[in-house]
Amino acid sequence: MNRQHEDERSRIRTAMDRLLTGQPTCSNGRLSVVTLAAEAGVHRVALQKRHADLKEEFYARVRTETHQTPEAERRLRKEVVRLKEALKDSRAAEAESRHRADQMALAAAVLILRRPDSQDQPAPGNVIPLRRAGD
Repeated sequence: MNRQHEDERSRIRTAMDRLLTGQPTCSNGRLSVVTLAAEAGVHRVALQKRHADLKEEFYARVRTETHQTPEAERRLRKEVVRLKEALKDSRAAEAESRHRADQMALAAAVLILRRPDSQDQPAPGNVIPLRRAGD
């Protein structure tokens, strides 16, 4: 590793310690990767790409040392709950649509196959009952 890479890693680890002890010097102190990058003075993308292991180390330390769930994980968990609810609602709507389609198909079949007999009411003068060929 080159000197610049080592310097970045050192600054990130020092920034981790400051954030986890609640002593930020140049950030809002939130326990997020964006804040860690700002606190360390490195670009967020550099932290997420070149130093992904340190990002994971930070989240692991947040869990163990502060007994908190990282903010990004909380957001994702909320999104998962919201999506599961949406999927549940969508499946219920689909089941209702299928039920209605089945009912409509059954009603259409009854109307098509129904033969008027002597017990039926006579058709109004402007309605001509349809009969199958040969009836």
